[in-house]
Amino acid sequence: MDNICINIKNDFSDSPGARYRKDGPNSGQQFYEEILKNKFEEARQRGVKLEINLDGVWGYPSSFVSGSFGKLSIEYSANVVLDTIVFISTESETRKERIIEEIKNPTKK
Repeated sequence: MDNICINIKNDFSDSPGARYRKDGPNSGQQFYEEILKNKFEEARQRGVKLEINLDGVWGYPSSFVSGSFGKLSIEYSANVVLDTIVFISTESETRKERIIEEIKNPTKK
């Protein structure tokens, strides 16, 4: 069984935005609702990993991270999210660590 993959740059945007759709384009909310949640649920149903490639973007605002990955963590629990998702980045270990930290300790908004 093949893992499910999301390449944020190719599948969403190379410039992730703020938390909510009302805050502007490419929001964490838009990414969560249109891509992340569906792919996450599909990976869990199929019993495979969800690989998320973080490379090739300008950066990840903390509000984008909490509005997408943090929201997923609140909904499903940090353990379930971290058991399902594999983050891939050859550009920035810090980027991966920040997102994982948000999943472990999501910002409640």
